[in-house]
Amino acid sequence: MTGSGETPRGLGARLADRGHPLRLFSITPPRETTTEADLRRIAEVTVERLQPLELDGLVLYDIENEVDRNPDERPFPYLPTLDPARFHAGHLTGWERPVIIYRSVGKYDPTELKQWLADQDPDHVATVLVGASSSSATVRTRLSEAQSLWRDAGGVLPLGSVAIPERHARRADEHERMLGKQQAGSSFFVTQVVYDLTWAKDLISDYKYACRERGTEPAHLVFTLSVCGSLKTLDFLQWLGVHVPRWLQNQLAHAEDPLAESYEQCTAMVRELADFCRRLDVPFGFNVESVSIRRVEIEASVRLAAYIRELLEP
Repeated sequence: MTGSGETPRGLGARLADRGHPLRLFSITPPRETTTEADLRRIAEVTVERLQPLELDGLVLYDIENEVDRNPDERPFPYLPTLDPARFHAGHLTGWERPVIIYRSVGKYDPTELKQWLADQDPDHVATVLVGASSSSATVRTRLSEAQSLWRDAGGVLPLGSVAIPERHARRADEHERMLGKQQAGSSFFVTQVVYDLTWAKDLISDYKYACRERGTEPAHLVFTLSVCGSLKTLDFLQWLGVHVPRWLQNQLAHAEDPLAESYEQCTAMVRELADFCRRLDVPFGFNVESVSIRRVEIEASVRLAAYIRELLEP
């Protein structure tokens, strides 16, 4: 464990340590319309809030409208956010630990994306390349093209990919997708928000034994967790494609305090997923997602990340 105040090694070194569970915390950048003064304030508050957690990395999401994902009305309106790379470079200068910057590759011109990949310092920056939310989406760069651009840029930036247990439940081939992405250069995977333990464990198991059959070491599989403080937040998670089991929907809908209930469910999932991955010898980690603007939900997310740190400390 890195001591307080000490800057940790780059993410690549962390990934090389298969026995080290990754601990990440993810946020969305501020809205595009945010003033410079507020951007500075948000960055300062973010660093102050997260520094004590001694994370392996801060995740910055690259947000898209994703209207093609789901024809139903979006529970929360889409508001364009600042480019995560710009927010990192221009405002998060006080954050000394690694940053994992998502790139929704369909938004970017290939030349622009390749230059960005080449310009990053692999000791401080990693990336997760994300493809289109549906096959019908209009894109400027496809995921396979972005992976080639990463290799053309030297292939030294730690590269991650998305893994989706829900897609595995429907098609039973997400582990094959993961192996293909691993062959293309991915050294870690970050899941969509997990609320169904069975579906997550199915993916872990199928991935583990597919790796064994091919003589390949499993990469770190990082599970994203998100506290849910209201039924509207629950609706949004489901709109995004997150599967919340019926029994858990009932628990949250009838709980006096849905936030406290979802927090307890998240801590239970942490314990069970950590135990399952250790038994199968799959390197793992947790990513606590904090995308709400409600203070109580932000504080609960930080508390969850602190709980994970204490649980995983050797």
